[in-house]
Amino acid sequence: MSTHQDNLPTQEQAEAFKADYENVRREIGKSVVGHDQIVDGVLTCLFAGGHALLEGVPGLGKTLLIRSLSEALQLNFSRIQFTPDLMPADVTGTTIVVETEQGRDFQFRAGPIFAQIVLADEINRATPKTQSSLLEAMQERSVTVGGTTHELERPFFVMATQNPIEQEGTYPLPEAQLDRFFFKLEVGYSSREQLAEILDRTTTGYSADISSVLDGARIIEHQRVVRQVDITPAIRDYAVRMVLATHPEGDFATPTVNRFLRFGASPRAAQTLVLGGKVRALLDGRNHVSIQDIREIALPALRHRCLLNFEGEAEGISTDSVIENIVETLPAEAAMSDLSAG
Repeated sequence: MSTHQDNLPTQEQAEAFKADYENVRREIGKSVVGHDQIVDGVLTCLFAGGHALLEGVPGLGKTLLIRSLSEALQLNFSRIQFTPDLMPADVTGTTIVVETEQGRDFQFRAGPIFAQIVLADEINRATPKTQSSLLEAMQERSVTVGGTTHELERPFFVMATQNPIEQEGTYPLPEAQLDRFFFKLEVGYSSREQLAEILDRTTTGYSADISSVLDGARIIEHQRVVRQVDITPAIRDYAVRMVLATHPEGDFATPTVNRFLRFGASPRAAQTLVLGGKVRALLDGRNHVSIQDIREIALPALRHRCLLNFEGEAEGISTDSVIENIVETLPAEAAMSDLSAG
């Protein structure tokens, strides 16, 4: 059901959200040149309570962006450099034997995953076994070692970077783990003007003075406000139909989907569309989601949740082009008629 009017975010809450969002964005901009859409995507993940996956060739500023975000937030930060020899215990921690006055005792030593904001750098350099060590943490916000479950401090935000899978020494992430990332953001090359600005900042002694402008309690409060944003049954149904349209041979699949996709998006994709849409609505000063909000986040929400079939890979089709086809052809007005018909 649609959120009750009494529970909608107040104007004061919406303005506070937008102000804090812009403050964090401004601090990141002190060190990161360009990549505006990527910064917005990462912040959307943060305030929606999800995790972000950034893909791009080395040297484009992915790690710098994440490190700048950590400096702008008053959260415990940890970086994990993923390598082929990294073991799951190197991520989650392990139980060790300690000599005490009473004899030997087993004690848990927490790994780097026990932070509020975790940078999983070059995550696809590690083996699938080590990659999967993040699964429980990302989904349950807890880690189980030696039969004991350890809760992670909230807010808990994983930002992972990966190199394009065609590069040497990379292991594609399992579909189950990809699905747990709220957005997949593709980091592109800088423009001529942006490269000039990067050179000015990196070859002249410039030092970015980033201030911490947001703490954990405030972030949790904003995450709660995001969930209070209203979404009507018609627009919620539009998000549902967009996800169903990615399913080959489904009722809403386009000819392009049927031809090039092997698997479509999961229910988590629908949750992502709705929550991401709510963040967009608040940033636009509204307490209700629009169809345009859903359309604007379709690519980062769906691109990593759809798998191309053999023909799609052979033709060199990108999942982005399939999703764009869905966005262009999925009728908005059908939502009301479908609901009334049901």
